[in-house]
Amino acid sequence: MTQVHRTVETVWQMESARLIAGIARIVGDVGLAEELAQDALVAALEHWPRDGVPDNPGAWLMATAKHRAIDHLRRHQLHARKHEELGHTLELTADPHGNDPATAADDPVGDDLLRLIFTACHPVLSTEARVALTLRLLGGLTTEEIARAFLVPEPTVAQRIVRAKRTLSEARIPFELPRGGELAARLGSVLEVVYLIFNEGYAATSGQHWVRPALCEEALRLGRILAGLAPREPEVHGLLALMEIQASRLRARVGPDGEPVLLLDQDRTQWDRLLIRRGLAALERAEALGGALGPYTLQAAIAACHARAGSAADTDWPRIAALYDALAQLAPSPVVELNRAVALSMAFGPEAGLEIVDALAAAGTLRDYHLLPSVRGDLLARLGRLREAHAEFQRAAGLTRNARERTLLLQRAAACAVLPASEPGDPS
Repeated sequence: MTQVHRTVETVWQMESARLIAGIARIVGDVGLAEELAQDALVAALEHWPRDGVPDNPGAWLMATAKHRAIDHLRRHQLHARKHEELGHTLELTADPHGNDPATAADDPVGDDLLRLIFTACHPVLSTEARVALTLRLLGGLTTEEIARAFLVPEPTVAQRIVRAKRTLSEARIPFELPRGGELAARLGSVLEVVYLIFNEGYAATSGQHWVRPALCEEALRLGRILAGLAPREPEVHGLLALMEIQASRLRARVGPDGEPVLLLDQDRTQWDRLLIRRGLAALERAEALGGALGPYTLQAAIAACHARAGSAADTDWPRIAALYDALAQLAPSPVVELNRAVALSMAFGPEAGLEIVDALAAAGTLRDYHLLPSVRGDLLARLGRLREAHAEFQRAAGLTRNARERTLLLQRAAACAVLPASEPGDPS
């Protein structure tokens, strides 16, 4: 791949979501907007190697895509008034940020990306389709990455995305921000999408990097906008608190060579204290709004326990275990149960966690989820059952698609391979 092609790929990763959102505002169809954005990408691959990379490549892509959008609408004989409105969009080529002065006055949020999320999260789609489509359009995730986030087959996700775009187009869903009761109805799905985008940045499911900070930053930006948009919604503040606190650890999550650093091994002086303060303040706002704590606020309270601990040894694991008990009651899932097992093992010993993990393994729901054997390997190692732990870490390494994580798991397996003459619990 040439340097120009690498530049095109990088710019696309950075700009695709904003590009699709900007075009969707013009054409009113997210599927068509994605196609037109892809057309602009193809044009860049044709022109930039010959003419050079423009000074503002994102603005070049936006201008190219908008010209194609206008051509498309004219071909479909849009009425004259719409032509006059669309003429203003041609002025965007002079704005490096892609802001549209013709529509700014009636845009209360000023964020096409947020509008795109709410459009993709319309109730006409299933919850799974809403999340998959928004991750694809705004998170820039591949179908494979989304599939791993949902623990479902890749063809299933691909089919959801295709059907979702077709459904939105056929239903003529307007590209707008909902208001009133409709806003509240769609908020839960939007929060789920934002958090999944954040999670992909916090612990990348595949690739050569353990973290993808740009995705975390995008999710945080959207979360902060949502908090301003729905200030009386506790779970909006709960999600924002959770993301702020977790994002505070990003620098400490990787070593000098990009290798993963697990929570208990992190240098807490590298944690971002400003983000922690912001997160704790958001958690206070969520709790002050009253009512039972929701899933995001409970998870934020768990994250706050880590943030308040000066060292790993100071962590209030019994409180974390109690919070996971509450979360498992409110939003039961195999992944929550796996996290609860870890908390119980830290609070009351590895045997307490292993009992839950073994039950999850027997159920088979997480058979392809690499963190199940990873957690089981850790618990077995703590019990001195190194041979079994070695096998579990090896299996986890075979399941993960993240190169950095695979290396870490293989290192943990190797550490268990130096076996003593006899091991506690070794059937041999």
